[in-house]
Amino acid sequence: MKKLIKRVQRKKEEAPAPTRITNDTVAEHRERILAGGRRFKYPIQYARHRLVFNTIVVSIAFIILLIAVGWWQLYPMQNSSAFMYRLTRIIPVPVAVVNDEQVPYSDYLVQYRGSEYYLNKYGEIKLDSSDGKRQLDYIKRQSLDKAEQTAYARQLARKLHISVTNGDIDAFINEERNTANGRVSQETYDSSMQLYYGETSSDYRLRIANSMLEAKIAFAVDDNATAQVKQAQALVTSTNGDLAAVAAQMAQSKGGKVTAGQSGPVDMTSKFSGLRVSEVSKMAKGAVSGPLKSTTDDGYYFVKIADKTGTQVDFIYLHIPLTTFADDFSKLGSSHKIQEYINVSDK
Repeated sequence: MKKLIKRVQRKKEEAPAPTRITNDTVAEHRERILAGGRRFKYPIQYARHRLVFNTIVVSIAFIILLIAVGWWQLYPMQNSSAFMYRLTRIIPVPVAVVNDEQVPYSDYLVQYRGSEYYLNKYGEIKLDSSDGKRQLDYIKRQSLDKAEQTAYARQLARKLHISVTNGDIDAFINEERNTANGRVSQETYDSSMQLYYGETSSDYRLRIANSMLEAKIAFAVDDNATAQVKQAQALVTSTNGDLAAVAAQMAQSKGGKVTAGQSGPVDMTSKFSGLRVSEVSKMAKGAVSGPLKSTTDDGYYFVKIADKTGTQVDFIYLHIPLTTFADDFSKLGSSHKIQEYINVSDK
């Protein structure tokens, strides 16, 4: 007990006697109070800085991991899932480079996924069989070639100031909605694209835009075909519309690429090698058309109506193909100006 009393007395003696706060001592008291609080403030600041630093490090590591996983899924694994396709629509990663023009991975996948979906749902062979795998390899090659051609067309389009507008796409779809069973609504058209190809409206509009741009460029750059059209127009007049005779004369001077033939009865709402038969069906029997452009990069047609019913038309045609764009693109491959980032077997 005596020891406890002495300890208390000692603490009282050590404790500084409170001083009265005056104008002269107020600064000293303020500093004493602040000094007592600093020992609680600085450890908290240190922990906060440490937390921010750790968060930044973890975030960077997570982003690097995501990029690595995404790269592995797209390039070595060639993941064509809906998620990876949507991701490539947002992040424009390349699948190849053509003449220094990047080929968006989404352009490749939008072509491949539609064909794969149709083959898987309506094809007669199983995709996990050897024949099915060969078919998928063929579709991959076709899809990648198409995406590379689109990229090359996009590069030329900037130089030639050519573009595809939403109005162009709407007009194309508007014509596609005319069928042998009548005109279908936009909702029915969207549903049919989803049913047959697993595509949303955004998907098939992208595919249509790419195809239309390539066709526009193919027509724009083919001066040889333009010259052949002028020659054909003169010969059609001089031969009284004998398209077979025109083709024979032009084949002798142009290397045999201009051809003539007869369609046979075709539905008025269908297409004939990219040529809209609805345009042909407006002509009278025996009439000969001027040059008609295909909706694809197929070329020009001169048409003479051989027979016509209420729903079908039979016509003789003269076909002038487009070759410049395809030849120029082929030269890019032979000159090693196409670099692909995924392994796809040749045809």
